[in-house]
Amino acid sequence: MKLANVFGGLLHPAEQKPDPAQRAVQRLAKGGAPARELDLLLIWSAVALLLLGLVMVYSASIAFAEGSRFTGYQSHYFLMRHAVFLAIGIGLGLVSFQLPMARWQQLAPALFVAGVVLLIVVLIPGVGREVNGAQRWLSLGPVNLQPSELMKIFAALYAADYTVRKLDVMGSFIKGFLPMLVVILFVGFLLLREPDFGAFVVITTIAFGVLFLGGLNVRVFGLLAVLALIGFVILIWTSPYRRDRIFGFMDPWQDAFGKGYQLSHSLIAFGRGEWFGVGLGGSVEKLFYLPEAHTDFLLAVIAEELGFVGVLTVVVLFAIIVQRAFLIGREAIRLERYFSGLVAQGIGLWIGVQSFINMGVNMGLLPTKGLTLPLMSFGGSGIVANCIALGILLRIDWEVRQLKRGATP
Repeated sequence: MKLANVFGGLLHPAEQKPDPAQRAVQRLAKGGAPARELDLLLIWSAVALLLLGLVMVYSASIAFAEGSRFTGYQSHYFLMRHAVFLAIGIGLGLVSFQLPMARWQQLAPALFVAGVVLLIVVLIPGVGREVNGAQRWLSLGPVNLQPSELMKIFAALYAADYTVRKLDVMGSFIKGFLPMLVVILFVGFLLLREPDFGAFVVITTIAFGVLFLGGLNVRVFGLLAVLALIGFVILIWTSPYRRDRIFGFMDPWQDAFGKGYQLSHSLIAFGRGEWFGVGLGGSVEKLFYLPEAHTDFLLAVIAEELGFVGVLTVVVLFAIIVQRAFLIGREAIRLERYFSGLVAQGIGLWIGVQSFINMGVNMGLLPTKGLTLPLMSFGGSGIVANCIALGILLRIDWEVRQLKRGATP
């Protein structure tokens, strides 16, 4: 039987006869109906990270906020803004949860195009806001929008929709892989113009990870991995500031006051924390020693104040979220909800890869890169995007549980 026939019911719901989800329900009937409407382990893990992030953002930023004219010397400046962003994010996450996955699939191409337009607009001189040499933000009155954060959601949705539509030609390089490659290279070009190399890495991983999970030819994927590695090496070698970061990462103590400044102070924070930390609020490195303490290097402050136990707790919570995302995706695919399954796994890839890179940078395992810790670091666009992604993930979980009960979500 051709793949197009197998997945035809998803692509043309009106022509389903019988409903493939109902056949899957019959196969799963032995396990009985789920006891809960939603995955509580996923919810509480996400809530724990969000709340811990709120506390640690305040702890990491209080000294900087008190001593900065930009904040009006208000110690609670970043706490209040983070709390507002978190409230907005939770609100939009609840809205996202209300939208059926069939509707998300319909919107996926339009959202992706909107994301590309925003990436173009942010590069227009006088429109995009430049901070520390990077032009990544659009000023919207009292807040700034970072389009690359929203693009991570749009990439997961679009890649899943593209894969479902192209399932019968996914083994073909020209018909299945090449169109997506062209699109992602264009997005990557826009991101590198900002520049935002970290977002480029994450979005590329999401897009091609979803394609691979959806059945992309293994040899094509292997070729892509090799070409991507070569491309990243070229991008790093041809950019002086990226090259300096690599050299600083290899031996931060050789130039501890220059190339290795951020990493050396991050490692000092980890060393001071030992097993149980110096206590909440007791970090020394956040006192104008560690740059970006409340954003990129929040984990270093957690390590110093809460110790190895605190860092391990954060790692475990992220591992739970990623594991639940892939489990939800697998269950959706078993119920022949292929778009939903691939979106769930795409979200899992996003959170897993970005948190891994951020933690690796903080621990000195990876070169310094400007990526925040999902769900925790200060940053309005990032927190809002994360909450929307969680809302979509919980919607997929809810629809899967409804289907297992024999109901129509």
